[in-house]
Amino acid sequence: MEEKKEQEIQQEIQQEKINKSKDEVSKSVKKTKSNISSWLKELVDIRHDTDIEATIKSIKSNIAMKGHTAWILVFSILVASIGLNVSSTAVVIGAMLISPLMGPILGIGLSIGIHDVDTLKRSLANLAIMLALSLITSYAFFSIPIFQKLTPELFARTAPDVRDVLIAIAGGLALIVAITRPTPQTNTVAGVAIATALMPPLCTAGYGLAVHNLDFFLGAIFLFLINTVFIALVTYIIIRYLHFPMVKYINSAKRKNISRLASFVAIIIISLSTYKFYELYKENQFHTNIENYKLAIKNTGYVLIDESDNEKKIDFDKNEFPITVFGEITPKDRIKINSLKADYNLTNSSVKIQGGIDNSDIINEMTMLREQSAKTQNLIEGRDNFIKSKEERIMYLEKELRRVFKNRIPFTKISNEAKINYEELEQLSYSKMINTNFKTIDTITVFSIKWFDSIPKEKIKTQQVKLKKWLTARLELDSIQVVVK
Repeated sequence: MEEKKEQEIQQEIQQEKINKSKDEVSKSVKKTKSNISSWLKELVDIRHDTDIEATIKSIKSNIAMKGHTAWILVFSILVASIGLNVSSTAVVIGAMLISPLMGPILGIGLSIGIHDVDTLKRSLANLAIMLALSLITSYAFFSIPIFQKLTPELFARTAPDVRDVLIAIAGGLALIVAITRPTPQTNTVAGVAIATALMPPLCTAGYGLAVHNLDFFLGAIFLFLINTVFIALVTYIIIRYLHFPMVKYINSAKRKNISRLASFVAIIIISLSTYKFYELYKENQFHTNIENYKLAIKNTGYVLIDESDNEKKIDFDKNEFPITVFGEITPKDRIKINSLKADYNLTNSSVKIQGGIDNSDIINEMTMLREQSAKTQNLIEGRDNFIKSKEERIMYLEKELRRVFKNRIPFTKISNEAKINYEELEQLSYSKMINTNFKTIDTITVFSIKWFDSIPKEKIKTQQVKLKKWLTARLELDSIQVVVK
């Protein structure tokens, strides 16, 4: 009975220890979570130490497009136009480094965020000046006939793309966050990011005016305006997130009206921006689906032609696009090609399937090209084999040459040394003797010697043995014969 009670007491003690350990672990976990939460908050928090007054002052001071700023804008647009004309990324980036495009756009985002009507009017006016100066400069450059060639860099800025919008958003966020730091850092990276989204479209718009291409002009201006709206939008969002103080008006009725107007404008901008971003995303996805669809058609054995021309005829609004298949297209082919649309979310899209003319001249020319290619391939293979055989011959001769040089004996030097070591020598000859036992052939180095007649025969025998040993060690040869004349 006592043992049972003692066991129960021990179990209770053990359970208390377990509970205490659980509590300690729970507290440790909570503390760790709290530390991680605090660290993450400190890592991403940009409200701490934000210099609101300095930020507002910095943005307002850069809104004006006049004097030095206007000339810097003109020169940067000119440099960017040259870079686009020669398709030089380095030159365009150089223009972005000095471009003052962000001032009025940041002013628009700030003024809406703090309900500052005066700053909004000033920002819009300077944005118009900035747009006019940029268009005039790029128009003047591209009006020169030798600079009117359409380059890939210019063509790429004739229509908005979802990636351009992402660049504008990221660049705007980077810049406004850098400006609101305790120590303002309007760094070059953020400026280049914004200029990437704004400067090339402005130059392309000027090109469109110069070459009288309205589609280029409207497409580039639309891209510029879309990016401008998104940069102003992210500026507005950060300003509101950081709780910048609203501008106070003495007239309460006026303050309410301005507040309502600013809120209405902000809602309109956010709504239009969100809608346009979604539309651009869908259009980009539409083009991606078409590319994958064309690849699937090729994988089934069809050959597509005029792809670059058909790319320009893709109509996202009408949800249709053309493809041109080489050769004649039968109803069965059309059914097969159309059946692939469902795999790429193109079921509701209209595909204009065109058959290329099956011209016998083209087929004959292709056949001739194949034959010429086969002949060229055979010629190349023949040359490769010839070169290979020559290389093998060279390797063999090099090997033989090394073997010859290895077995070559410096006879003049050996004879001089032998005369010094063995003064009794009268003559020394050297030759190679080929010997065979009818099974193998061996080459033996033979030295023929002649001693002076006055030398005793006993001494000749001793000296001859020593000479052979010396020659074997000196020449590092295994087999040497020494014969007396």
